[in-house]
Amino acid sequence: MAVGTSLLRKEGYEKLTGAARYVDDIALEAMLLGKTIRSRVARGRIKSISLDPAFDWSRAVVADYRDIPGNNFVALIENDQPLLAESEVRHYGEPILLVAAETREAVEDAARHIDIEYEPLRPVLTIEESLGCEELLYGEENVFKRFVIARGDTGEGFERADRIIEGVYRVPHQEQLYIETQGMIAIPGERGITVMGSMQCPYYVHKALKQAFNLSDEQAVVIQTTTGGGFGGKEEYPSMIAAHAALLAHKAKRPVKIIYDRAEDIAATTKRHPGIIRHRTGVTEDGRLVASEIDIVLDGGAYITLTPVVLSRAAIHALGPYACDNVRITARAVMTNTPPNGAFRGFGAPQVAFAYEMQMEKVAAELGIDPLLIRRVNMLGEGDTTATGQRLTWSVGSADVLDAAVARSRYEEKKAALAASSGGHKRRGIGLSFFFHGAGFTGSGEERMKAQAAVEVTREGRARVLSGSTEIGQGTRTIFCQIVADELGLDFNEVEVEDPDTSRVPDSGPTVASRTCMVVGRVVQMAAREIKERLTRFAAEFYGTTEASFVGGWLVRGGDRIASFEEMAREYIAQHGELKVTARYASPPGINWDDETYSGDAYPAYSWGAEVIEVEVDMDTYEVTVLKIT
Repeated sequence: MAVGTSLLRKEGYEKLTGAARYVDDIALEAMLLGKTIRSRVARGRIKSISLDPAFDWSRAVVADYRDIPGNNFVALIENDQPLLAESEVRHYGEPILLVAAETREAVEDAARHIDIEYEPLRPVLTIEESLGCEELLYGEENVFKRFVIARGDTGEGFERADRIIEGVYRVPHQEQLYIETQGMIAIPGERGITVMGSMQCPYYVHKALKQAFNLSDEQAVVIQTTTGGGFGGKEEYPSMIAAHAALLAHKAKRPVKIIYDRAEDIAATTKRHPGIIRHRTGVTEDGRLVASEIDIVLDGGAYITLTPVVLSRAAIHALGPYACDNVRITARAVMTNTPPNGAFRGFGAPQVAFAYEMQMEKVAAELGIDPLLIRRVNMLGEGDTTATGQRLTWSVGSADVLDAAVARSRYEEKKAALAASSGGHKRRGIGLSFFFHGAGFTGSGEERMKAQAAVEVTREGRARVLSGSTEIGQGTRTIFCQIVADELGLDFNEVEVEDPDTSRVPDSGPTVASRTCMVVGRVVQMAAREIKERLTRFAAEFYGTTEASFVGGWLVRGGDRIASFEEMAREYIAQHGELKVTARYASPPGINWDDETYSGDAYPAYSWGAEVIEVEVDMDTYEVTVLKIT
């Protein structure tokens, strides 16, 4: 069995030896280098743009919004973010112009000869300023999106509570800091354009190019190069840089490469949403939750991007892995004049996890109950119901992970020893946290996406997986090969994965949300299983028997090997032309979700986690040293 076995990763050798080609390793003939000219104000109107007449502009290509053949927006959810600003800017660093030239020095020289004059307007830079509505940026309340999740009767719950404990928690921006910065190469063609680069979601980029350049599916080709990390930061933003490179290539009629340096990458790209989370918790004296009101406000930045789905996941996870019959969760995302925020690993859940765990610590402290005990008393178990009304009937690992973390770390023993120790210049502490996380798209998202994947068998009896899912360091290629090898009875080394290329692979949905192995892996398995069934039926007809089956890569009848998988595949292809199956995702039965009330089965499965952290704090400098994580 390949699944469950530790194997050499499919892309490991190339990465280890330096043979892997990242986008900046690729050099094409006549290729120009591109740069983005960005806003120097957080909010304002563009009064004028002037190109220095003394500069030799034949040395450079300059593009603005008027050069876009199609729609001037990043195709995503609301299509509100322009590829290039037209008359106003909403955040510092917003793209206004694009410049390309033969060398980096020439590009920088051209950029220095461009002057943009602004009429500055008062920016709204914080959540509090946005909620105050002194400056209206969006609608009547500056609110991009809101959700309400309600279950039970919180009024009755608070009446039953022995104590009501409140807490306010703030979370800041967070940078993904992938090792490889954002980068794209665009290659113009006679009837379309090809873009290759570092990304998580080729079909997001594909959609964006089609909209910006009025292209058909076939005219826009997107290829993922070896990608040096993403963590969500290469989900939606690559559509922007890809369109910029494509626009310069379209105008110059030459390939164009844009690679951000670290400073530009940090300044311009999406981050984790900052937020303010308020908890009001009703508890009994023994620590049981009887009512919970949670208010979440996230900072969406200047444009909507993926904020609605980030907010959605934040709301669903806000109560955490804890049971409470009376819950009301209100979630809003507001607009500010800061760079747009977007996808980052966890997608809204880490912000609320920090808040609910801090609140549980506060509840434990005020009641004088051990933090471990209060988690045990309230944690969700099999048969319990989440805030959205989803009954957990299987794979509930809450007690298992908490018990394992406590036992392996010797939490209780160490906590007692630390409590008995004296003070001093450096002091040590131990703490724990507990969480759950929904895997896959929320609610009916997977059903709407209908992910596809294909498996193809060659005349040599080798298998190839075709999927739009990307390898970004998490092991996708290896996992898919393990699944197919086991289904077809092949050796792991006889299975490969096609490079993500929208002209060659189907749309498997984005590589996000802990869905690739669980959802797309299942679709890959379905395709491989159909390949095996199809080949088994063919073999039965070929040999005139219904008793033969494939076992370990061989067609077996009555314990005797009749033919190898390779021989049967070759014969099948000789008669039918190809041996290829494309499978599509279908929701399992019994999953119900209501998008209007935001209730029901939010996710098909949850992962559970517990950590114990040991730290040392210098009481003079406040330097914190993490000693151990379990």
